[in-house]
Amino acid sequence: MVSAMTPRILLTEPIATAGLDLLRAAGEVHVAHATDLATLADSLATADALLVRSSSVTADMLAAAPRLKVVGRHGAGLDGIDLEAAARLGIPVVSTPGANAESVAGFVILAALTLSRQLPRAVAALAQGEFPTGRSLPSAVVAAELTGAMLAGRTLGLIGCGAIGRGVAARARGLGMTVLAHDVAAVEPPPGVRLVEMDRLLSESDVVSLHVPQTPATSGLIGAAALARMRPDALLVNTARAGVVDAAAVLAALDAGRLRGYAVDVFAPEPPALTDPLLHHPRALATPHMAAMTHDALDAMAIAVARGVLAYLLPEGTR
Repeated sequence: MVSAMTPRILLTEPIATAGLDLLRAAGEVHVAHATDLATLADSLATADALLVRSSSVTADMLAAAPRLKVVGRHGAGLDGIDLEAAARLGIPVVSTPGANAESVAGFVILAALTLSRQLPRAVAALAQGEFPTGRSLPSAVVAAELTGAMLAGRTLGLIGCGAIGRGVAARARGLGMTVLAHDVAAVEPPPGVRLVEMDRLLSESDVVSLHVPQTPATSGLIGAAALARMRPDALLVNTARAGVVDAAAVLAALDAGRLRGYAVDVFAPEPPALTDPLLHHPRALATPHMAAMTHDALDAMAIAVARGVLAYLLPEGTR
């Protein structure tokens, strides 16, 4: 039997077992497998904690949870949570900054390499029998204009130099890249990374990677004007938030040959419509918000968010 003092913890979606075990050891856990208020209303009414992945937490959801002591975000970004409403109601919000940094950083390099070597087009051409017999495959690759470019000796520009940006920088330097960074915060750059103004970063970088939250200041940060300052053979990688980039402007730049490639892992809405042209563009690499999706990162995020939530539910000495 569940004690009246046992905290009730509502998860909209499952998290890794490592985190669930911590929560179940401390409270009554309900996984709703839903993210909308209509479905969650009854469970919210008795919840002491609400834990979400990347779905929204609205003011109406918070108002429907009179017992709520904490909201946990399984991830780093808080743009989907109504922080003003949470603050007004005195509900703290915890997240997991840094827990997925290594996985996302590795994915950024993977995406840049994939685009620079034209792997999606090359794989499709091979599977569809587009290479003629009677000549070597390497020769056919050149004839099909599928020759790639190395990242070594080229310049990476990081917009945002937090935990993920620093992880990308370390990997890029290991590949022999020069690394520039721009960050509105007064950060100390990691070794070998130069902080520069945005205009210089855009004009000098062969690869631009985005690592900023979506805020009023960053919405549409990479639009037509920013793209016009970039090199026409540059690559753009977005594992941050969809709204940081003007998708229509990127599509226009790709079509006009003013951007060599775009790797995008985040969309609005999610999942994107099947008619979204970026899903089908030959110079775009569109992936399903999976940069952080490794077993290692999922375990780390689940443990971090569980501990963060329990810090507000359990007395000290019992966590």
